[in-house]
Amino acid sequence: MTHDPEAVQPEKALPSQSPKPTRKQKRQQKLSEDADFSAIEILESSTLTLSIVPSMASPTRLLVCSIGNPAPLTNTLHSAGHLVLSTLASTFSYPAFQKSRAHGNGLLSSSPEFTLWQSSSFMNISGVGVVAAWKQFVKDNQRDGGDVGLVVVHDELELKVGDVRVKRGAASAKGHNGLKSINEKLRGADYTRIAVGIGRPESREPNAVADYVLRKMSVGDRGKIVGCVGRVEEELRKLAGTR
Repeated sequence: MTHDPEAVQPEKALPSQSPKPTRKQKRQQKLSEDADFSAIEILESSTLTLSIVPSMASPTRLLVCSIGNPAPLTNTLHSAGHLVLSTLASTFSYPAFQKSRAHGNGLLSSSPEFTLWQSSSFMNISGVGVVAAWKQFVKDNQRDGGDVGLVVVHDELELKVGDVRVKRGAASAKGHNGLKSINEKLRGADYTRIAVGIGRPESREPNAVADYVLRKMSVGDRGKIVGCVGRVEEELRKLAGTR
């Protein structure tokens, strides 16, 4: 069989070609790519933001108690703690003090920051009311599950008038009968004391000291004690963990 050079050879199949995209299809593809890229940017940005947010601990809820004497002895040096709490409540527009039977018949003023409580008993038996108020305060805050703390504000002979000092409740009460009563009734429970200075007489004779703490505050004494409220507030914020 001879080969015919003139015979028509079969054509080679050309590779199939996709139709050229239209301008509209190109625009849609570009929008889709931009959207994907934006989504990645947003995701990365959100992840970065979440990773740098610090965890915030809840502040400690404080019951702040003042001890002293009831009327007509509320304006004496021995009741300096009451003056501090009254000034604190007035300065920061806390609710008016109201008698609370559930809180040991003390005077209560509660706010989102601190719960203030003033003893209505005589100094020497302060512990009964303080413990009753503390137990009720703990009960009221059990639902939230946060930390709670007890602070007692009291007068202090060993400090100059208007000076402030913070101590653990377990520190020696020395001759302060109000602190002795609280320590006896709390039975070792932890608390914090904020002492407000009232100065002391030259004589250390018991009668002279009693006369001194039960005398009415002078205008100068009152001004210095009111003037220490800012320092007391600062110490309370430290204890609560808000400063």
